[in-house]
Amino acid sequence: MEAKVVWLFIFVFLYWTYCIYWGVKGAISAKTASDYFIAGRGISIWVFVLAATATSFSGWTFMGHPGLLYRDGFQYAYASFYAITIPLTGVIFLKRQWILGKRFGFVTPGEMLSTYFKSDSIRLLVVLVALVFSIPYLGVQLRASGFLFNVLTDGLLGVNVGMWLLSAVVIIYVASGGLRAVAYVDTLQAILLAFGIVAIGFIALNYVGGFEKLNEGIAALSAIDEKRTPADYSHYIAIPGVIQFVSNGPSATGGAWTGVMILTYMFALMGIQSAPAFSMWAFSNNDPKPFAPQQVWASSFAIGLIMMVFTAIQGMSGHFLGGDLNFLAAHPELVNNVMAEGLQGKDLMESEGKQGMLVPQLIHLLGDTVPWFVGLLAVCALAAMQSTGAAYMSTAGGMLTRDILKRYAMPHATHKQQIFWGRVGVVLIVLAALVVATTSKDALVLLGGLAVAYGFQMWPALIAVCWWPWLTRQGVVIGLIAGLIAVTLTESIGSQYMPWGRWPWTIHSAGWGIFFNLGLAIIISAMTQSDNDMSHKMKFHNFLRDHTAATMAHRQSLKPIAWIIVLVWFFFGIGPGAVIGNTIFGNPNDSTTWIFGMPSIWAWQLLWWAIGVFMMWFLAYKMGMSTVPDKTIEVLYEDIGDIENASLDSK
Repeated sequence: MEAKVVWLFIFVFLYWTYCIYWGVKGAISAKTASDYFIAGRGISIWVFVLAATATSFSGWTFMGHPGLLYRDGFQYAYASFYAITIPLTGVIFLKRQWILGKRFGFVTPGEMLSTYFKSDSIRLLVVLVALVFSIPYLGVQLRASGFLFNVLTDGLLGVNVGMWLLSAVVIIYVASGGLRAVAYVDTLQAILLAFGIVAIGFIALNYVGGFEKLNEGIAALSAIDEKRTPADYSHYIAIPGVIQFVSNGPSATGGAWTGVMILTYMFALMGIQSAPAFSMWAFSNNDPKPFAPQQVWASSFAIGLIMMVFTAIQGMSGHFLGGDLNFLAAHPELVNNVMAEGLQGKDLMESEGKQGMLVPQLIHLLGDTVPWFVGLLAVCALAAMQSTGAAYMSTAGGMLTRDILKRYAMPHATHKQQIFWGRVGVVLIVLAALVVATTSKDALVLLGGLAVAYGFQMWPALIAVCWWPWLTRQGVVIGLIAGLIAVTLTESIGSQYMPWGRWPWTIHSAGWGIFFNLGLAIIISAMTQSDNDMSHKMKFHNFLRDHTAATMAHRQSLKPIAWIIVLVWFFFGIGPGAVIGNTIFGNPNDSTTWIFGMPSIWAWQLLWWAIGVFMMWFLAYKMGMSTVPDKTIEVLYEDIGDIENASLDSK
């Protein structure tokens, strides 16, 4: 057995030991349902900062993102802005959900929304969203971990065997310890994720020959690129315009990543922190102190910088390390052909994993020289892939128990029974994900594309409960159903049966979903207003206003500035205005004009990343959207599930 494989198993064993330790500790601490499902509302500041960051940025960030950047170039690199748009959702919703959860004792978002709207239909829809988000999303992560270990062990572990073995420990610690175990394991996973991306970026840059050599290679790659935008720029260093009115987005001239496509794809990624799991993360905190540092510094600044620089380096370096045989033939002097052995002389895009093979190959480069580091980087990748999955296992299990079993089958379930069935739910969800990942790889890819777009469809419901009482139960429920249908029919799994294809007009399925979702929610709400319902909902909104009024009044004059910053950033940073970035810092077809020694599009992205970090700081801190409430929250219920037929009208 090779030294790198031995080290791989040593680091995996150490990592598993840490996971199981927290699983056991969490199980000992779980005395009540609240302890198990939301860590007794007692997660500490830095645990949440790291855990929420790990949950937000999954194995896709570690494994899939560099590969797509390799394939589609810097037009896809705009996706790195999800380091900002994901926590932006948290800025808008997390603090207010925390206030309501603390006040009324909510454990799941289904409890919050069904109590607010006085409807069980929304509760069932939330559980549905949680399941259709969690199972395929988890399946993608688990299969990727099996694929990684198959590559790094040179086939010693088959993809399916590795996937099932690596999943076993996740089931053990998540089912045992609940969200508390997930949170403490996620702290390590966040550190490993960030370290791994940076380390692999340095490895790639070292083998390429430095930053100057990298940009020289990018210029040469762009010059021979046959895939051109309508403006005759290489698709690697330019987006193909504002929008293209084609029936099938991926068939757009020069690539699918138009300004509108980038914007609506960012909507989809915003679905990660609007998905039901993150509502439970909000409820798990003792106070909102961790929200702002997680959103601004850990996510937007640290992960954003890592993705904008080191993920971009990984993605583009693959062309200059032997992954691109066409470039090797055209410019052998610019290629350090170190991937040839690992790819067995094939082009990366002709290998079994296509662009997904890039990161495993970059890790593989150190196999003979520093085998222990290969083992460490493999565990970094494993931790990244399990970080998000673990949280979704735990929270989806909680929702199945509280919103389905306890609500309909066992209304008087004890805390011990709820914990037991929560563990059963975790096991069932993971088994479902594993079965889908094992038996139908193609279906998994199709389903995985739906997950985050489905999560984004929770926005109107969250807008209603956190900000806008005018939206009615009927409007939100019908809008949510329409949004889920629209997403399905404009993604791969449904669009294959429709005349318009996937992502029509280069608008992502999340964009189509929210168009019908929010549009119908507003129209139907206008026709279904009720004084009784409004009076009930205002109990929540008056409480929110009472605990944020001083903060909002103090910052009233800053509201127009905040709106301007956000709208400008969305338009120019990740929207139609991003097309300016193709040429503003140099002609893409002439590297001698590149002002900063790099393609204009890369410099533009770095500029708007920095502006985005400022925007997040302004909203979270200056506008007080993620700071501690003005008043101490007087708790009405410790756990609303303990109160039979709880009546808010009497409070």
